[in-house]
Amino acid sequence: MYNGLINVYKEPGFTSMDAVAVLRGILKQKKIGHTGTLDPAAEGVLMVCLGNATKLCTFLEDKDKEYECRMLLGVTTDTEDTTGIVLEKKDVDCSAEEIVEAIKSFLGDIKQIPPMYSALKKDGKKLYELAREGKVIEREARDIKIFRIDIKEINIPYVTFTVHCSKGTYIRSLCRDIGEKLGCGGCMDHLKRIKVSFFEEKDSLKLSEIEALAKEGKIDDFILPTSDVFKELSSIFVKEESGKIIENGNSLLWSNIDKIVCDDMTEKDIVELKSKVNDMQMFKVYTSANKFIAVYKYDAGEDIFKCEKMFL
Repeated sequence: MYNGLINVYKEPGFTSMDAVAVLRGILKQKKIGHTGTLDPAAEGVLMVCLGNATKLCTFLEDKDKEYECRMLLGVTTDTEDTTGIVLEKKDVDCSAEEIVEAIKSFLGDIKQIPPMYSALKKDGKKLYELAREGKVIEREARDIKIFRIDIKEINIPYVTFTVHCSKGTYIRSLCRDIGEKLGCGGCMDHLKRIKVSFFEEKDSLKLSEIEALAKEGKIDDFILPTSDVFKELSSIFVKEESGKIIENGNSLLWSNIDKIVCDDMTEKDIVELKSKVNDMQMFKVYTSANKFIAVYKYDAGEDIFKCEKMFL
């Protein structure tokens, strides 16, 4: 069974779960999952977890994402993209300067009302299911952050831009809100995800490429270790006699630790580190044989390291 992460380029026309289903057939294993759903019409980077890396999903949901979007001004639809039913059309009589100003006004911490056509739930039912029944309900605005927007081209009524945003951001809704601010309405015409965490478009593989690599027996070279997600964390290496402790997910004492290697790859004296470790600080934990096995969190109150997630 394969364990780790693979950078898949989802092509338009099928769902993220369709991509996972095809991958299960190619790799001949069931334990596969993805984080960060892409709409069927969208394309781009899909972070896929294999084997024990499927336990990473909760860690990866919080990662920032980057997209390339083409927005269509003057058109409002029920789905907030061009796949939906047109609700209203208006002339676009704003200038390029006004468009730039409107887009830039969404930088920083903002509130966003999610679209009706989304997998968010209301009273146990998905919003898109309610939308298909012709229902439109009030949705609570959510806190999101737009870190950066770079406008690539303005060819009215189309505007192409890239956006770096926090989790929970709907680019369709961003297009809707920009259009509303300009007074002409707007929707998303095309979307490509170009980055999720350290997964970039340039390194992604289409399913056809993955299939060819699997047949050639070369797919291992493109599967990243599970521990790569925690690159920024310092590493704890336990003593050989303490191996059973972490294999069982039990708490670690300082006396169980052989060495600690910080994120700058320098080994630190344990006595020196005792006074510098922060409460709730996270660590990658390895066996004495250099095998990544878990993520632990330091509890300053009890002066012990508690297991956060096992990756056996």
